This record gives sequence, structure tokens and C-alpha cells, in this order.
Amino acid sequence: MGNKGNYYLTTAIAYASGKPHIGNSYEIVMADAIARFKRLQGYDVFFQTGTDEHGQKIEGKADAAGIAPKAYVDNVAGIIRGICDSLNVSYDKFIRTTDADHEKQVQKMFKRFYDQGDIYKGAYEGMYCTPCESFWTESQLVDGKCPDCGREVQPAKEEAYFFKMSKYADKLIDYINTHPEFIQPVSRKNEMMNNFLLPGLQDLCVSRSSYKWGIPVDFDDKHVIYVWMDALSNYITGIGYDVDGNHTEQYKKLWPADLHLIGKDIVRFHVIYWPIFLMALGEPLPKHVFGHPWLLQGGEKMSKSRGNVIYADDLIRLFGVDAVRYYVLHEMPYENDGTITWELMTERFNSDLANILGNLVNRTISMTNKYFGGVVNRTGAAEAVDEELKSVVTEARDKAAAKLDAMRMTDSIDEVFAIFKRSNKYIDETEPWVLAKDEAKKDRLSEVMYNLTESIIIGANLLLPYMPDTAKAILEQLGVCERDYDDLDKFGLLENGVKVTDSPKILFARQDIKLIMEEVEKIREAQRAEYERENGIVPEAEKAEEVIDVEAKPEIKFDDFEKLQFRVGEIVKCEAVPKSKKLLCSQVKIGSTTKQIVSGIRSSYTPEEMVGKKVMVLVNLKPATLAGVVSEGMLLCAEDSEGKLALLTPEKDMPSGAEIS
Repeated sequence: MGNKGNYYLTTAIAYASGKPHIGNSYEIVMADAIARFKRLQGYDVFFQTGTDEHGQKIEGKADAAGIAPKAYVDNVAGIIRGICDSLNVSYDKFIRTTDADHEKQVQKMFKRFYDQGDIYKGAYEGMYCTPCESFWTESQLVDGKCPDCGREVQPAKEEAYFFKMSKYADKLIDYINTHPEFIQPVSRKNEMMNNFLLPGLQDLCVSRSSYKWGIPVDFDDKHVIYVWMDALSNYITGIGYDVDGNHTEQYKKLWPADLHLIGKDIVRFHVIYWPIFLMALGEPLPKHVFGHPWLLQGGEKMSKSRGNVIYADDLIRLFGVDAVRYYVLHEMPYENDGTITWELMTERFNSDLANILGNLVNRTISMTNKYFGGVVNRTGAAEAVDEELKSVVTEARDKAAAKLDAMRMTDSIDEVFAIFKRSNKYIDETEPWVLAKDEAKKDRLSEVMYNLTESIIIGANLLLPYMPDTAKAILEQLGVCERDYDDLDKFGLLENGVKVTDSPKILFARQDIKLIMEEVEKIREAQRAEYERENGIVPEAEKAEEVIDVEAKPEIKFDDFEKLQFRVGEIVKCEAVPKSKKLLCSQVKIGSTTKQIVSGIRSSYTPEEMVGKKVMVLVNLKPATLAGVVSEGMLLCAEDSEGKLALLTPEKDMPSGAEIS
């Protein structure tokens, strides 16, 4: 198969502030599947990913850790790269924005923009979100918080350089309108046009002077270059772009990129700011920018404090690399957010991988060994039922490729699994175990086993981009090599006499959800402990028991105590005392009578919480009037050092009126 041309694929570069969870890792697996499929098709692929390592947030985290920012990002970048490697990601370059050649080009780029009048010095005053590294006006905030991440923002004012976005806005609008394939899905394009471009672009802050961890502006040492100009330019600096025009041959070969694969939350930066920077440089724009949806943990936000963060390494340890790759690729819709939970992961593992795929391969190899000593032969004893199987198998390649090109990853991998599903159905239709009982049908049985083996071989080859280790293991057990992509729509290339392994290995052993969840609870406990350590929280088990010492009152005689009568009461009605912010008025049933008791416990209980409680009551206290309401007794409470109250209640359920002694 000849070279079909170059294909340059990039991802968003991961922000090096901490360890990414599986929702962040989804993108790199999707990109890897695309890169592998394009290589399978015969493209000369260059796949770049990496880390974004400057900014105020990182400076703050490094300071809190008591280390230099470079040492901090060196560690985190190593973790991020390790996750990529553990997921079997076949990137060609892992760029870091602290790389010296990248920093040099960013400085030159900034100076060029300044010299040609695209950048000017001013001052910024607004609301700043440190996690997003973004400034906002009051009108852009949502409920007073960052419109992107929902976190708190802080007022900020500082000297800064600004890029004249409006200078290129009309040109960008025209480009988007004349290149419908540029932004995908269409909903992302509509959002960018309607919410940002058409209302008018504000000038963009491109430097900061309030922190130091960034690429210095070489002609103004008070400033560092702001994160987005630094980060976005990695797509060209990483392949040899030079501001002075001395580009490498690699840059000339690869740019413009065929695909920028990014999360939906950062589409704005990649389809507005980045294209405008490129226009100012006189460089072509990337061909496609795809903003994929998010992978959510059971529909809720992942948080260490909740112990519900799911990391790739934990998933890999329990399920294996290819099972994790399969899940994230299969469960992410084209446009809407996907969901991952430990329970769903286990269910998908057992149903799709253990049952549909693993069982098919194992049965086919086992029957081939049992009936033919492991040797596969085509006899020509065909029947009509074979044609439907062959049709599904030979059509899968082009269907999977078309879905992948349309960024419909779930549908693409489903087209491959259609081969395995149809093969399982073929076994049920042909019943090899029945054919084996009739010597006259031996040739037909051999043909059936050949068709199954050939179907699995083609399916395994198409599975290589998605589950590479599994696909190779299948082909190895079947005793064959990988095929050329151009041959994957042809049925019958398997030569007679091929021998399958005589000791097939289980590809995916079924998982016990109970055992999985026991492991998950350990993971969650470790996450909560880590969160407590990071935030200086003392675990409950380690807290010293709180005690309170109060000033002792004079001793009394037993006769004095005998004068007090305590009984169990049940609160049947309670309401706030209108003239007081502290008092609640309760109707307390005590045996066959009901007493009205006023208590200063409104700070600790609502009237609704009081109703139905069994309480300890001093019943022979002389009535008193509090805030205009008569009180005929006293409810017994305990009080802690902060003034919080707790009603004293019987340890066991006791009837109303029971005497306390």
C-alpha cells in the first residue's frame, strides 16, 4: 500500500497543575485511535501532544509545595506522560511549553505582533479566575462566578499587553462561513459565532505582570507572556515553525494541521484566538477543529473530597489497558457528554469484551482444535447463510473509516464489533457441534470454521487502532500476521493449512462486580485520605475527643434532687415564638397530659425538626412567661463549646410519660 499523504493530528496540551482524571485522558485515547487508523490506511501520521506548563496557578501550587515551578512541572509532566504511555498512546512528539526552542519562538512571535501593531500596552481591570487563567467583566460572570468553571473570581488590576482581536474578526467570520468543515460539531460553530464573534470581539490580554512563572517578554522584563499565546503556538513550534521564516522541512510538510482535537470547554481559544494569531503570522489555519464532549463520573463532577475521581491507572489495574480504551471510545457520544462509573465499566467489560469478543475467539479456536487438530482449511462447501456473514465482514472497513472521519468514534468501533456479533450469530445458525456428529458434513464443518476464522482475522485487523494489544493477541492465537488495509474488504485471503494455537488464552475473564467494588472502596478511601493530607484536615479517627469543663455548682443533698421530676415527653407541635429570634414553643405530650414548653434552641433546631422527637422534660418547674408566652417546664439539652445544642433523648424507645430517675 502506497503512502496516502501526510496527516498531522494534535490534542489540547494538558495543563501541568496536577494529575489528569479519566475524563481528561479520554481525548488522548480518541486521538490515538485516529492516528492508528490513519497509519493503517497508509498515511504518514505525525501525532503531537504534550503539556502546558506556565501560569499563575502553577506558580501558586509550586509555592505551596515549597519547590521551584520548574521542578513542580517536571514532576507533573512526567505523570501526564506516564498516563499517556500506560494507555498505549502512540504519539510522535510530546511537547512541553518549557522546551527552550518553544519559548524562543513564542518570544519572537510576541515581538513580531508588537512591531506590526497587533499588540499594545494598557491596563486590565476586571474579575480574574485563576484555575481558568481568564479575565472576565462583571457582565460575563454567571451568578458572580467564572462562566467557564463556576469557581470564585477575584478582582484584579494590572498593567498588560493586549492583542487587537477586532482587527482580524471580520476576516475570521468570513473564513468560518466559507469553510463549514473548520469547526465541528456544527453546534460548537454556532455557539462561537453567536456568543463571541458576531457580538464583537474584545481585545485579548496577552501578558501578565503580577506573577513571574511564564515566558518573559524580552523587551519588557516586567511582563511574562500570557498562557494562551504561549500554549496555542505549540502546534507550530513543535514541528519546526520559525517566526523569521526559517521553517523546518517538517513544518513545510505538515502544516496546516489536519485535525485539532480538543474539549468543548476550550473551543473558543482554538477557533477564535488561535486562528487570529495565525492570520497575524500569515500562516494557514488548521483544516478541522473538533470540540468533543466530556466524560462525566456518573453525571456528577469528579472530586477528591468525595472520593469519586476515576483515574486511568486505577482502571487499567482492574480491567486492563484495552478494556479502558474500549470503554472511553465506545461510551462517548458525538455531541453530548458521556458517563463512566465503575458499575458501567464492569457491565460493558462483561457484556462486550468477555462475552461478545473473548468468548467468540476462544470458542472458534477450541472448536478448530477439537474437530481439525487446529488446522484451518477452506473446502468450498458453502451455503446461503455464509453470504450474510461475508457481507457484514467485507463492508465493515469502509463503514468504520467513514464513521471515524466524521468523528463518530462510538459508531466506528461499533462497525468493527458488528463483525464479532455477526460471527456469534453465525455459530448459532450453523451449529458446528451438530455438524461434527455427521462424517458426511465434515467439509461443511471445515468451511464454517474457515469462515469464522477469516471473519475474526479481518475484525482483529480493524480493531488494531482501538485495542492494539488485544488485536495482536487475537492474530497471534490464530497464527497469522497483520494484513494490508487495502485487503480488509476482501474475504477468503486466509491460506489453507494455517494452524491456530493449541492453547487459547482467555482474552477477557468475566469480572465480579462485588470484588470490583471492594477494590473501588479502597481507592476511594485512599483519595479521601490524600485530600485530607493536602488540605491539612485531621481524620476523624485521629481527632482528640473534645471535652468541656464547666464551673462546679454547690453540692446538693439527695432530698433536693428528689424534688425534681423528670419524664419522657413527645413533641406533637412546635412553632417559633414571634417576638423572639431564639425561642421555640413546643406542645409536649407527657402521659395523658400536654404541656407547653418554651426553649431557647431555635439556633439549633427548626420547628419541623422538633415534631415527633422523644425528649427528657423537667415537668414540675414553676411556670414562667418568656417573650409573652407561658412555659410550663423545661427540655433538657447538652451544649458544646460553640454553643450548639442537642436535645437529650432516651437511648431506647420509651413511652410518653415514662419517669426518668
